[in-house]
Amino acid sequence: MSQPMIVAAAQATPIFLNREATVEKACDLIAEAGRSRARLIVFPEAFISAYPDWVWSLPAGTQAELMDDLYVQLVENSVSIPDSATQALCTAAKTASVHVIVGVSERNREASNASLYNTALYIDEDGNLLGKHRKLVPTGGERLVWAPGDGSTLEAYQTSIGVLGGLICWENYMPLARNALYAWGTQVYAAPTWDYGEVWQATLQHIAMEGGMYVIGCCMPLHIDQIPDQLAFKQYYEKGTTWINPGGSIIVDPHGKIIAGPVLEKEGILYAEVDLTKTIAAKRRLDVTGHYGRPDVFKVSMNRTPNPVLNFDG
Repeated sequence: MSQPMIVAAAQATPIFLNREATVEKACDLIAEAGRSRARLIVFPEAFISAYPDWVWSLPAGTQAELMDDLYVQLVENSVSIPDSATQALCTAAKTASVHVIVGVSERNREASNASLYNTALYIDEDGNLLGKHRKLVPTGGERLVWAPGDGSTLEAYQTSIGVLGGLICWENYMPLARNALYAWGTQVYAAPTWDYGEVWQATLQHIAMEGGMYVIGCCMPLHIDQIPDQLAFKQYYEKGTTWINPGGSIIVDPHGKIIAGPVLEKEGILYAEVDLTKTIAAKRRLDVTGHYGRPDVFKVSMNRTPNPVLNFDG
């Protein structure tokens, strides 16, 4: 813990709705991070294989056939855990000796294999799949493509580089979800996202200060030209649109200070040196689930029981 280390945010754009090409790009970025001596790299929300921005751009209730076609493509380019895509990511992590947190659309292989979750995968530097977190509440239009997760996948992971955890996009506005991550002693907190801008940046600074930890906010830049022309929803963007999402990834220290970024309107890997002793020092003054907690006044209960569609007895 006394040795500073380098962490990274991959502000990168997927090859839109192309799982194989996007996984290959992710593996290349993992290798690049390893060559730069990073111990951890975080990818954006739904990096594999696209953030479904059409849920915001298509007129509600008027494009059912188009929405169906896009959903089929999203499912066909999603990830099952485990599968060849996760194996490739694990191999890349092991080869580069880098921990990886990457956002994916995940098939519900435990049931119909046709519904999706917005999921973050956690992989360690030895190529082990530590676990996954399914977004508890897809936001607004996202509910047209993603199902809600349950408490069984809310977790923090003890690794050789400290305790890793995080929440996806607007889950970070759920105080009790954050509280769980704080209580588990998260030291490096990933916030893969589609959001950006001043309010979001201030949110990540607040979370870093509140939790006394490093926060890696990683967003996906998306230019209109990166959406294939054959995808008809592209025509619904306002004329003259260039950057659908500019990115804005940042890395924040335990006192809420931005130490890298924001990066706007381009792809690239954002690096920062972190010193985990500072996560302890920050809690000398404010430890919201330690000496600043008041369990005699406030108690939080959490249901981490899985809720499968099918239960098999005997």
